[in-house]
Amino acid sequence: MKVSLQPNLNDSNLGTDQLNNQRQLAVSISAIAEQMDRNVPLNLCLVLDHSGSMNGKPLEIVKKAAIGLVDRLKGGDRLSIIAFDHRAKVLVPNQVLKNPEKVKRQINRLAADGGTAIDEGLRLGIEELAKGKQETISQIFLLTDGENEHGDNNRCLKFAELAANYNLTLNTLGFGDNWNQDVLEKIADAAGGVLSYIQQPDQAVDAFNRLFNRAQSVGLTNAYLLFQLMPNVRLAELKPIAQVSPDTIELPVQPESDGRFSVRLGDLMKDAERVVLANLYVGKLPVGKQAIANLQVKYDDPAENLTGLYSANVPVYAQVQENYQPNPDSEVQQSILALAKYRQTQLAEAKLQQGDRAGAATMLQTAAKTALQMGDNSAATVLQTSATRLQMGEQLSESDRKKTRIVSKTVLQDS
Repeated sequence: MKVSLQPNLNDSNLGTDQLNNQRQLAVSISAIAEQMDRNVPLNLCLVLDHSGSMNGKPLEIVKKAAIGLVDRLKGGDRLSIIAFDHRAKVLVPNQVLKNPEKVKRQINRLAADGGTAIDEGLRLGIEELAKGKQETISQIFLLTDGENEHGDNNRCLKFAELAANYNLTLNTLGFGDNWNQDVLEKIADAAGGVLSYIQQPDQAVDAFNRLFNRAQSVGLTNAYLLFQLMPNVRLAELKPIAQVSPDTIELPVQPESDGRFSVRLGDLMKDAERVVLANLYVGKLPVGKQAIANLQVKYDDPAENLTGLYSANVPVYAQVQENYQPNPDSEVQQSILALAKYRQTQLAEAKLQQGDRAGAATMLQTAAKTALQMGDNSAATVLQTSATRLQMGEQLSESDRKKTRIVSKTVLQDS
């Protein structure tokens, strides 16, 4: 398995008359499968809420979705299942799946009862998943329909950071409308996973299958993008780097001992790009082709049981001109719009929390226009609908808020 690393500037030309040229650097990273690569087993842990509010159709559909994943696992794949209400228990210990029918019977025996303690479910899930993480793709699917009423949300986030340090990916699925979108988003973002919204019970099977397909496409893990900036080049001070595809996440930047900067990417998928957008300021440079940065990816290859591998260094060049002629890149512009849509929606949410309904509506309208510029019509519809409701003096429902958050982060898979 190799790494594809392709940088592009939003405008590769620079003028000599500017002391500070601002440029957006989009970096596309993916794993490239080779003919001799062997398939890496999955190490999957389902952490399932079976509290009293899941009673009836919700829990029955979730059990159906979980059983569907059992049927999709192959020889050598590992599975563990944690069930939680206001306590958590190991329903299926981490194991190579040899008796799927027994596991299905254990899933089917789940009954709805009690409250919700997400952090205890996460704790046991990480413990079980860690037992099988050698030479596997290790992923947790955490599903809940409620607030962490019997737990501690800060503890959840610490567990998510611990999972990332263990090279475990946490995906979160919010079921219905009463879960805490801030907590589930932060868990997924911290541990390199995805936040999914299951608005109706019948959508659970598709949501689980999408996450399973994504897990199957992972080729390399524990990836970090490393930036070496040339003299007279610096990162923006505020929110300098974000991921914009397949979903939008603000990425924390870490200084390295060798003077480089690193951002953790987590999993790299085969032939499916992660796109990272960096905000750079370039000072005065001599006329001609000038290197402004070097990029490299550090990663693990579970197929070969190798850790701490490095891709080749890839330089980033700009053309410095006395008579500046713009050279815009349309693909990088799409990445800039994706990040703008996300941040505009975040500003709208902040204004709404402050009681500024008019300001929130205006920002949501701006985000809707940005989505239209991207060609993301589904997001534009959701964002504009929320803006209109606020303008008409209506409250946004929990469903409205959650749909708004989801479309700010990604392009909807179904309209």
